[in-house]
Amino acid sequence: MTTQVLARKWRPKSFAELTGQEHVVKALSNALEQQRLHHAYLFTGTRGVGKTTVARILAKALNCETGITPNPCGKCAACTEIDSGRFVDLLELDAASNTGIDNMREVLDNAQYLPTSGRFKVYIIDEVHMLSTKAFNSMLKTLEEPPEHVKFILATTDPQKIPVTVLSRCLQFNLKKIPESLIESRLSSILVEEGVASESRALQRIAKSARGSMRDALSLMDQAIAYSGGKVEDGMVAGMLGAIDQDYLYEILDALSEKDGKRLVSIAEAMEERSLEFEVALSDLGVLLHRISLMQIVPEALEEDIEKERLTQLASRFDPEEIQLFYQIANHGRNELFLAPDEFSGFSMTLLRMLAFMPAGESEKPVRKEARKVEPEVRQAKPELKEAKPEVRESPSAEGFDWVSVSGKLNLSGMAKMLAMHCALKSFDESRFEFAVPQEHRHLMEYGDRVKTALSDHLGRKVEAAFSVGEGTTPAKLEDERKQERQMEAVAAIEQDPVVRNLVDNYDAKLIESSIKPI
Repeated sequence: MTTQVLARKWRPKSFAELTGQEHVVKALSNALEQQRLHHAYLFTGTRGVGKTTVARILAKALNCETGITPNPCGKCAACTEIDSGRFVDLLELDAASNTGIDNMREVLDNAQYLPTSGRFKVYIIDEVHMLSTKAFNSMLKTLEEPPEHVKFILATTDPQKIPVTVLSRCLQFNLKKIPESLIESRLSSILVEEGVASESRALQRIAKSARGSMRDALSLMDQAIAYSGGKVEDGMVAGMLGAIDQDYLYEILDALSEKDGKRLVSIAEAMEERSLEFEVALSDLGVLLHRISLMQIVPEALEEDIEKERLTQLASRFDPEEIQLFYQIANHGRNELFLAPDEFSGFSMTLLRMLAFMPAGESEKPVRKEARKVEPEVRQAKPELKEAKPEVRESPSAEGFDWVSVSGKLNLSGMAKMLAMHCALKSFDESRFEFAVPQEHRHLMEYGDRVKTALSDHLGRKVEAAFSVGEGTTPAKLEDERKQERQMEAVAAIEQDPVVRNLVDNYDAKLIESSIKPI
């Protein structure tokens, strides 16, 4: 006998068995109980969240021989035939394969006839957004004034592509991604019924990898059972998924806390040797940083976390602003990974960027400040050093002040450095500077004292600095403009290349500009 896959074997057959879609179940159940039926329903949501399953249960609820009910019996001819896909008055159409107007006309012509055995003729159209414009137009009249015996149930993963004229004629329900905890609980109960032993951590990995899709979770579980040969264990599932060993992520943060760049690179090399996916690593690192931030700011949210003790220890080794900065860098690094020469350099550079932008520790600041204080004193005591071209310090003058150049030379890191890069110099005199900060970066103004101190140290005298919301030419804006210019030059160079021109002109090739980067 062939074994039925878990996703089909354990597909919910009643509203009570549905997981994570209580808002949809409640609305439909109330409508069925009160006999307030609509002629067209639209279920939206990502893959594997239960759109088609809800549609089939609704078809049973409408045609159950016990009457229209939110709790179909599951035993009558109508219920059993719908479950087995043999009900003559239920037609399931895959719009991805039947996109044309001829297919839709055939459906609509058939809809005029009374049901053969059921109470209603039910048409389930999956991935309805794939229908052609003409097919949609042919539906409009029937959707607006459908026969009493016809119900349309539409399902889609992309409602944005459905014409508004169709949307307005449907009762819409959005199915949510299923939370990991509910997926894990469902997997656990299914494995008990299947008689398969499992480890909780393994189920957590599968639930996480499913990304809100119960169908994906059950497919992965099928694979895990076949892969394990008896018991679904964490190590086996991690190997099957190519998952990132969480120990690597903890080691990365440990190295960052010690400012150990050499160790960071060694960890990245070890991950490359194991052929771990760096995009997944950065995604998992972002999740871990989020949990650490919760531990720092809302610790009660992690009361039941199995790694609470480990998270508490890490949370105490970093300032909240450092964790926020790491999180931002990890996300940017993941988005820019495809731009890197290779994934290893992109990943390791992301880690080094975290290290480079870490705010200076309190113990380092007095040493650096004292060193800068001694440096001007040496220059004043030994004017002959001028012949050796000492470092030139900018100062306000009648000709102006080059803030763009100075901002890059200040001894700043982390959020303070970001503030310096995102503010424009409005005015200045010998003792006071006024800066404008764009609205979207106003949250950085709280680090203004650090910029003021760094600027005073750089100029060798105490100055005041004021920050207010406003527009202007910031160092970051100029850098973006330079990058855009270099990008445009790179695209132009590629477009003018004879080989590329030949491919575009003679072979209908298309140039993907996002894949071009300046050297």
